[in-house]
Amino acid sequence: MIPLIDVMLVLLTIFIVAAPLLTHAVKIDLPAADSAVANVKPDTIQLGIKADGRFFWNGVDMAGAELETSMREAARREPRPELHIQADSATPYGMLARVMALASRAGLEKIGFVSKPEADEQG
Repeated sequence: MIPLIDVMLVLLTIFIVAAPLLTHAVKIDLPAADSAVANVKPDTIQLGIKADGRFFWNGVDMAGAELETSMREAARREPRPELHIQADSATPYGMLARVMALASRAGLEKIGFVSKPEADEQG
């Protein structure tokens, strides 16, 4: 039992001496910088689509030809705005696909759909 205690004490001494040698800290005076994270939230564009083919750009009635021009102008802004599509439930899928393709060609990359929760439609 005594030799085992001697070995443990020798190992403890070795670890106490070797532990400070394992830290390789180099003291360097780093420059300080005052910078804040830029939390720039992109604008959102509300695009309403009626089942009869009418478009509403942020609530303003708009023709199909004006829609493409407005999308191109919006895509030039930095940061690029997000396009939120609000379509009637009776809107044909083909019309939605054309609007999404038009937005993609114009350069609007973030497209989302806005819907009402199911509980609101029943009430």
